[in-house]
Amino acid sequence: MSDFSWLGPPIDTRALFGPERARLLDLLRGLTPAEWRAEAVPGWSVHDLALHLLGDDYARLSHLRDSHPGGPRPRPGEAFEAFIHRANREWVEAARRLSPAMLVDTLELTGRRVADAWAAAGPGSPVLPVWWAGADPAPLWLDRARDFTEYWTHRQQIRLATGRAAEDGPEAGPHPLAEVLDTFMRALPHTLRTATAAAGTRVRVAVSGPAGGVWTATATAEGPWTLAADPADTAGAPAAEVEFDAPTAWRLCVRAIDSGTALARARTSGDPRLAEAVCRIVSIIR
Repeated sequence: MSDFSWLGPPIDTRALFGPERARLLDLLRGLTPAEWRAEAVPGWSVHDLALHLLGDDYARLSHLRDSHPGGPRPRPGEAFEAFIHRANREWVEAARRLSPAMLVDTLELTGRRVADAWAAAGPGSPVLPVWWAGADPAPLWLDRARDFTEYWTHRQQIRLATGRAAEDGPEAGPHPLAEVLDTFMRALPHTLRTATAAAGTRVRVAVSGPAGGVWTATATAEGPWTLAADPADTAGAPAAEVEFDAPTAWRLCVRAIDSGTALARARTSGDPRLAEAVCRIVSIIR
């Protein structure tokens, strides 16, 4: 597949990996022993979540840089999401022997290698599917952007778990939330896949604030929805409009809040069925 226009224009996150890892390392180096033990996500401490990031680094380098075919595989009949959760859990349980200091040292090394690997990646580089966007295969730029959003999201989870504010408002200063939100919204066509609508039906999703934007999904005659530019996009009102603030948008996409909560916080107009469908968006698996 070479036509990925339905996913919208490419996003370039290559320059963001190095600064993102520097922010993570600064955060981790400032944690107290009690903060390392705090629950970051259900069932995992901050230490566990940082170990998961290290596992992400090793897996990405082995696949992207080294084209290594090894690694865990789904068991017979095991759903993909269940497989991912199991593999992540098994890695974290095995890696808990690493001390926080050792973990930070290693994350510094692997973070540099991941940034270098993505900077060097080009046509022909091995990529992974982006299941939440319905992209299998996925274009290199989406796989790379998805990778970046995982690092950013997990750092926010650590910040919140340790009593720090998430970097999701204008008071946080310059930050890459715009690229994170733009990546997450590439899940819209896949999210709307079960929402039947006449060809040309448009759904517009907006995120307010300096890191926000507007994304328009259009139903096609073939059935799927697309984020490809529509010459008629400015003509007439879309069938449904949904507007989130940035904290609601990214939390919805990573399942930190449920669809009902997001819908209650959103400003909506038009077809309520399509607005409700938008609020089922999910842009992460791990």
